[in-house]
Amino acid sequence: MLSRVLTFSPDLDESFFQELPAAAAVFLLRGEGEPYISKTANLRRRLQRLLGPRNLRDLVRQIEFTVTGSDFESQFLLYRLLRQTFPKTYAARLRLRPAPLVKLHLQNEYPRASVTRRLGKLPGKKKEKETECGETGVSPVLHTATRAGEDARAPKNQFSNLYYGPFPSRSAAEKFASDSLDFFKMRRCDEDLHPDPAFPGCAYSEMKMCLAPCFKGCSDEEYQSEVARVQAFFDTSGESLTRELTGQRERASTELAFEEAAAIHTRLEKLKPLLSQLPEIVQRIDHLQAILVQPSPEPNSVSVFHFGEAMLQGPLPFNVELRAESQSMESRVETAIASFPPPNSHSTAERIEHLAILKRWFYRSHRTGEILDEFTNARSRQSQRHFLRLPVLRRHLRLHTHGQRSISTQARSRTARWRSRPRDFRSGNQRFSREVPWRNPQWATAFGMDAARTHPHRAMGHSRLQPQSEI
Repeated sequence: MLSRVLTFSPDLDESFFQELPAAAAVFLLRGEGEPYISKTANLRRRLQRLLGPRNLRDLVRQIEFTVTGSDFESQFLLYRLLRQTFPKTYAARLRLRPAPLVKLHLQNEYPRASVTRRLGKLPGKKKEKETECGETGVSPVLHTATRAGEDARAPKNQFSNLYYGPFPSRSAAEKFASDSLDFFKMRRCDEDLHPDPAFPGCAYSEMKMCLAPCFKGCSDEEYQSEVARVQAFFDTSGESLTRELTGQRERASTELAFEEAAAIHTRLEKLKPLLSQLPEIVQRIDHLQAILVQPSPEPNSVSVFHFGEAMLQGPLPFNVELRAESQSMESRVETAIASFPPPNSHSTAERIEHLAILKRWFYRSHRTGEILDEFTNARSRQSQRHFLRLPVLRRHLRLHTHGQRSISTQARSRTARWRSRPRDFRSGNQRFSREVPWRNPQWATAFGMDAARTHPHRAMGHSRLQPQSEI
């Protein structure tokens, strides 16, 4: 699995370490006892410390390593190596936390939603094609009545449960699920229901926020329709409900029912912040397809990873240099994406771990690399088309070949620095005297001013002077 193998002896001098690359790598030390596996940002410095006189020098006989271009590549390679070398203890060594997911229990007689960290069996593509679906791809939840005057319930295991995520934390997943269900009347209890008209119900049924199938407050067809709306909401990241409410508002306005239109508009305004805070990566897991572009240790190249069916594949080297042939950058990227083989693993535990690795990288405060999503919502398709334009793609890929931070991360940093300047300075309509107290002492130093003299917290008793008006 590792690309280079070196033989080590305690008699080797310092010149041996000078031949090792001073770059990020994943390495394995073999000798007496169990292997030592780890990753490092500087291989030469790390091995000089580990193979010193008072450390592992007398125990190691072989060194294996692979140079990596990013922390994501190092983490994924380390995971694969530990899983192969220590199949029973690799999970405790990695300390991967499974990603929080919203689970839609379609196998239940009366489906519900919950938050979980466990990933079950994903729906098969063959079954999805054979299922009769509407425009939103929503499959039926319950069977129609088979007997005259009696509603037939859907048998268990008729449909696969659906999973949506990954979310940054369990609290974020619970908040999204709770706020989303406020727009629907699907049940929130976690018991297996046995409908009884004598059952008193719960607070949600009293507040008209649940159809109350527990005491036959609705027919099975009505509950089926409501569950289908919830599934459409999760599948489309809220676009189905937005279209539905927008149509109802326009229809009410046309019929001059302005009070009803105002109430619907209030629901739309309540829906907007919920959808705006939803990360783009949160999608139905069996539909989540993404391409990750990471820096590469090779010059003028990047490493490409593919995520699909909850499985990571890669890295695939991709050269960004211009070629003599007329093939465009976009077509070359599409060819590289098509070259990934289909995932060959059916282990649920492995899918959970791959999803945890993706979640750990995506929600980092400073992540390196870019993600090309293949999601179904219009916002993601527009973002992908913009990224695949030749100038934008070339700028992103060439930046990553030098191991710098991603464009999006740099843009956020520039925005944060710009907002740290005083408001009057950002406006550009007024000029400052040299006595204006700066919010950030670093900017005062950058403009040649004494931070201790100009910053109010560093100069006791300093009066805050107003900027002079432009003459």
